[in-house]
Amino acid sequence: MHQFKELLIWKKSRLFCSKIYNVTSTFPSEEKFGIINQLRRASVSIPSNIAEGSSRNSNKDFARFLEIAIGSAYEVETQLLISSDLGFINEEKTIELTNMLEEITKMTSRFRATLL
Repeated sequence: MHQFKELLIWKKSRLFCSKIYNVTSTFPSEEKFGIINQLRRASVSIPSNIAEGSSRNSNKDFARFLEIAIGSAYEVETQLLISSDLGFINEEKTIELTNMLEEITKMTSRFRATLL
């Protein structure tokens, strides 16, 4: 078992999640049950799956949860780009968030490879 609170990927994804909550608080209120909810849920899924996977007894199980976290990261990226297309996020913020997400995804993928 891994101590998830010590994992840099968990720390970075948790910070990223907070940034998503902050940026979506500026979205139009009619998106509360649309893209806001989707972005928040998918961003929460990243650190949550890292934490849940760390509790598993085998590296293979942990790797599966990291794969799910990576899938959630791609989901968030798509939703960020759609939010940008709709004018909910400016280009500078979109680039900042997608760069953070890319770093988290790469780190998670490299960590996952060490488990297999």
